Amino acid sequence: MDLRIFTEPQQGATYDTLLAVAKATEDLGFDAFFRSDHYLSMGSSDGLPGPTDAWITLAGLARETRRIRLGTLMTAGTFRLPGVLAIQVAQVDQMSGGRVELGLGAGWFEEEHKAYGIPFPKERFARLEEQLAIVTGLWGTKTGETFSYDGTHYQLTDSPALPKPAQSRVPVLIGGHGATRTPRLAGRYADEFNMPFASVADSERQFGRVAKAAEDAGRRATDLVYSNALVACVGKDDAEVARRAAAIGREVDELKANGLAGTPDEVADRIGAYVAAGSQRIYLQILDLDDLDHLELISTRVQSQLA
Repeated sequence: MDLRIFTEPQQGATYDTLLAVAKATEDLGFDAFFRSDHYLSMGSSDGLPGPTDAWITLAGLARETRRIRLGTLMTAGTFRLPGVLAIQVAQVDQMSGGRVELGLGAGWFEEEHKAYGIPFPKERFARLEEQLAIVTGLWGTKTGETFSYDGTHYQLTDSPALPKPAQSRVPVLIGGHGATRTPRLAGRYADEFNMPFASVADSERQFGRVAKAAEDAGRRATDLVYSNALVACVGKDDAEVARRAAAIGREVDELKANGLAGTPDEVADRIGAYVAAGSQRIYLQILDLDDLDHLELISTRVQSQLA
């Protein structure tokens, strides 16, 4: 079971804060540092000092870390043209020495598009399918050959399909709750399927749908990694759990029902239930990015049990 740290910087974080979390992620033995791709805060947060761009952040972290994987849950397909995204991700992969992973989604938060003048088309899922074909097609084209694509939403003509990532294949993550289209896309394009903020039962059902979709696409179900993203709130005792819940504006009972909350033993047991449902990797959504002691506790008291 891999544990990865997942941050939501749109709620308020500087690059220096994210760097501190990424370095703690590396020092404490976690597998990866991931971040969301949003430009507007959600809920009651003021978002100060303002948004940071996902791929600019990861480019910086690529040069300031050495071991951890780096990626997005999820890059919004509405933010970047697929050809440009393929260049950006390949470059950051080179900068990291081959440690990048691309989570790519359709984009859903209409308000942030309005706030920053980003088009928010109705046919986002159809666009996502073409984006996946283009990004993976560009990376998969042999050096010296060209790539063309004639789609409904995007057309590429004789692209040199450069630059290439450092990895022979950048892992692509697809996620979501949709019962039909999402599994189909994951079965065809994904190296990893992520089920975000879902119950054990719902995760098991969706993993089954994705596994079947992979087999329908001529792949093995085991060609994919199956993962969850869940909010984390861990304390050495009940009082510390309550303090950390209050710091992120959540109730302990709600966090226990919908995430990974409680003492280290309670959280390890809860993760075990997801493992039994087929999860191989957990993205721990960390909402208080100044509380590095939280990461240390998870590392020493939860991750050690899973090892």
